Amino acid sequence: MGSCLSAESRSPRPGSPSSPGFGARKRKNAKKRFGSRNSSFEYRRDEPLHRIPGRLFLNGSSDVASLFTQQGKKGANQDAMIVWENFGSRTDTVFCGVFDGHGPYGHMVAKKVRDSLPVKLSAQWEISVTSEDILREVSLNTTGSMNSEDAAFISADEESRTSVDRDDTEKHPEIFQTLKDSFLQAFKIMDRELRMHTNIDCFCSGTTAVTLVKQGQYLVVGNVGDSRAVLGTRDDDDSLVALQLTVDLKPNLPAEAERIQKCRGRVFALQDEPEVARVWLPNNDSPGLAMARAFGDFCLKDFGLISVPDISCRQLTEKDEFIVLASDGIWDVLSNKEVVDIVVAAPARASAARAIVESAVRAWKYKYPTSKIDDCAVVCLFLDLNNLYNASIVKSKEQQLNSVLEADISNQKDDNLSFPTNLGYSCRKEPVPEGGAEEEESSEKDELLGESRVEWSALEGVSRVNTLLNLPRFVPGRDAGPPKTQK
Repeated sequence: MGSCLSAESRSPRPGSPSSPGFGARKRKNAKKRFGSRNSSFEYRRDEPLHRIPGRLFLNGSSDVASLFTQQGKKGANQDAMIVWENFGSRTDTVFCGVFDGHGPYGHMVAKKVRDSLPVKLSAQWEISVTSEDILREVSLNTTGSMNSEDAAFISADEESRTSVDRDDTEKHPEIFQTLKDSFLQAFKIMDRELRMHTNIDCFCSGTTAVTLVKQGQYLVVGNVGDSRAVLGTRDDDDSLVALQLTVDLKPNLPAEAERIQKCRGRVFALQDEPEVARVWLPNNDSPGLAMARAFGDFCLKDFGLISVPDISCRQLTEKDEFIVLASDGIWDVLSNKEVVDIVVAAPARASAARAIVESAVRAWKYKYPTSKIDDCAVVCLFLDLNNLYNASIVKSKEQQLNSVLEADISNQKDDNLSFPTNLGYSCRKEPVPEGGAEEEESSEKDELLGESRVEWSALEGVSRVNTLLNLPRFVPGRDAGPPKTQK
């Protein structure tokens, strides 16, 4: 480019290095560029995603979902979330996901998976549907080839231990099997892409992923790691109950530990946290990962860690009301039933996710005052839109009735008649300012967080420790044998 300069450029020009004030302008412009990079680069990078209609990943809500995330006290917020309505250009179809990153670049891995995995899943779903149509036509003339191809495709993923309801697969095998295959393939491609990514170091960084696709009354959940999905549904007595849809895939599960040990990985807990099993390299005391499956973490992928999702399928009924996806920052301090009750008690469905996060933060301070609060991310997906509109109608009528009753009471005060102030109708409390929230929190502790009311299921566990220990990647010159295993 220098050869293109003319002779007229010999005299100092405004903005040239030899012009007056160039140094000051250069420093000012550099400062401006530096400030803009720090203040808006992250937002600009996510802005195209935010502009896509029907795709939410920031705190907020839509007609069918509520989202909220809050940074903990351990550093940058490594949690990410997404709700994608009309997923894959399919009506009455929604994709939801919560991703909990860990390691030095966990926040980057979580965002990358949040942005890329739904696209890959949609593409694989389209490919699977097209392939099924082609194979269905071929099967009219040939037999046997489809089964062998399907077996070859799924053989590498049999470790997923897919839990599919037999009755549902017998009645509606196509959508469940198609989505199952799409989940398996999309997760595999996503992890392969992370391994080849040049801008994100995934050697000792990774993320969990609890995801779902709901199309009409059909639900397929794919889970990697220890984030969790819980369904709020009604039992035979019409009581609201919590049904856990996923398994926390931690190294203490016998099947997970057996696979890791067969691949020469080590599974044991440290002496100061005997309840938390971790995954370690064969000959080094690192990295100490507190989960058995994850995206990334390629230092352990040859030693038993996998990114194959555990998949469950379900046909929804009118008794199923909502689904909560959340990172372990929620489940470490709140039970499934508590979370379901918080959603029901929220002032509005749009604030349900925020209510869960705020309750979890209070629970962290109350239960573990000396521990650092973990990042929290929640997605609430509501399934009963008809009930949503009916509830708004009932609420409007209730408000009208309350206003009539209040007017009646005021008119009869002159007659010295006493009326109860509580007529059996629930009224919302006005929000309490932050400065005066401490008294309210103390009164809520026994109600929401009492240990006697916590109903822990066999699938639940508590680990309020770091997912990945901050240990050196390798210890040169040290032949580290396995420390004493805690049982």
